[in-house]
Amino acid sequence: MEKQLQLNLLSSKPPMADLQSGSKLRMGPGRKRDFTPLPWSQYFETMEDVEVENDNSKDTFRIYSSGSQGPVLLLLHGGGHSALSWAVFTSVICSRINCRVVAMDLRGHGDTTVKNPDDLSAETMAKDIGKVVEALYSENPPPIMIIGHSMGGAIAVHTAAANHVPSLLGLCVIDVVEGTAMDALNSMQNFLRSRPKTFKSVENAIEWSVKSGQIRNVESARVSMVGQVKKCDEPLSSPGVSKGISEGIIEEEEEEDEEGESNHKRKKDDDQEIKKENLYTWRIELSKTEKYWEGWFKGLSSLFLTCHVPKLLLLAGVDRLDKDLTIGQMQGKFQMQVLPECGHAVHEDVPEKVADALATFMVRHKFTEFKEGFP
Repeated sequence: MEKQLQLNLLSSKPPMADLQSGSKLRMGPGRKRDFTPLPWSQYFETMEDVEVENDNSKDTFRIYSSGSQGPVLLLLHGGGHSALSWAVFTSVICSRINCRVVAMDLRGHGDTTVKNPDDLSAETMAKDIGKVVEALYSENPPPIMIIGHSMGGAIAVHTAAANHVPSLLGLCVIDVVEGTAMDALNSMQNFLRSRPKTFKSVENAIEWSVKSGQIRNVESARVSMVGQVKKCDEPLSSPGVSKGISEGIIEEEEEEDEEGESNHKRKKDDDQEIKKENLYTWRIELSKTEKYWEGWFKGLSSLFLTCHVPKLLLLAGVDRLDKDLTIGQMQGKFQMQVLPECGHAVHEDVPEKVADALATFMVRHKFTEFKEGFP
């Protein structure tokens, strides 16, 4: 019964899970997994800050890259996430096909620094993409395929539709559909309020992300969550900092361990230790971006269908398909693939399956070739 409860909780995650609920999940005792952070350098070859001109000021976008030949895969993350959410996927796709990967922290996210980080309108973010591409490649950009997840998928569509990337080769949107996204808007604030406000460490944040079902792949969570949280400016005892450190995780009662120390005593000792440290909190307050949500998703399906490049839609479930896309799919206007056994963070949960689907799509359209020995 306990196992069934876990499965139900994991499978009932809201469709926009990068803004998802911190559903409390009861975990059994004795499960020891490694939740220590992993470095970006284990997955990407280079990291740089790209500077662009913007209204008489300079904005700086954090970029992670891999590969030296072939078309560019420009990767756009979901709301609240960062370019690091593409880390494991990047190492996999680069082993499959000849390509270059560029994953960027979007405005207001990760380690990107802009003059106006609160302007997360679709128009502004789409322009950001074009400016970064121009800064990277000047007037002679290579063929580029934009791949976006959730909010990043919406921004990818807006970018393509506005022709901000003239050398656009193709478009891949991962688990974002207008109908489902619009339906979810009313409950997004509840999802955000139910998440922990603070974590005692990055390890604690990683553990929460896995046990709550936000990211089901432990390896990906260990590198991805580093880009989602930051150290609080104030210690725990200061006003304005939440004490809800572990509210997303409930551990089962355990018998006293071999040392005779109870869970209650350990928790008390942990709490005392936490007070000596700065806590970690979310890098971006997603609840404050609400006025932009509708602009990301409204009209997205028709906009997607009007993009005149080969298109791939990857979904975590067929229930996410709305009327416009159902008709478009029947008319062969885009290729669609459903990847089961994963949550909303599709490219993090099953990076190999996403890489396989994308590699097959790109080779079929003669955008690139498989690497020697694969498949």
